[in-house]
Amino acid sequence: MEKKMNILMFSGDYDKALAALILANTAKELGVNVSMFFAFWGLFLVRDPAKASTEDKTAFEKMFGMVTPKGPEELPLSRMNMAGLGKQMLLEMMDDDQTPSLTDFLNGARKKGVTFFGCKLSVDVMGFKEDELLPEVKIITAKEYLKDALDSDMQLFI
Repeated sequence: MEKKMNILMFSGDYDKALAALILANTAKELGVNVSMFFAFWGLFLVRDPAKASTEDKTAFEKMFGMVTPKGPEELPLSRMNMAGLGKQMLLEMMDDDQTPSLTDFLNGARKKGVTFFGCKLSVDVMGFKEDELLPEVKIITAKEYLKDALDSDMQLFI
């Protein structure tokens, strides 16, 4: 019997995104079918920094896009960020322990076939265009997400 895990990624914090992707990658290695639903701040994790655009956006959407993280490596820590100093210390400790980066875990999940969904309402409200996100991200409604989550053996909210 195939197991299924669903992660609702609401947080836009580096450490929480790291935890979610470690779990997603590990579950895939165990043969679990994994889907991730990115809503609001979680969308920053799957925002492609090379594809950020101001085209066809309102003034508020342009301003919002300028002051928010452009991709996974720009995410702050949830605690002790200290204007980026805490994150730099964490990155150095990860480097000392030869721990992969957040981007490495994200790319690992992409290669392993983790299913990525983006919340339609969140994408619209935050002014993202679908082509600004990673190509694996499929935009779905909350109702479609809930159908996926209800079919899962494990649901996580991060």
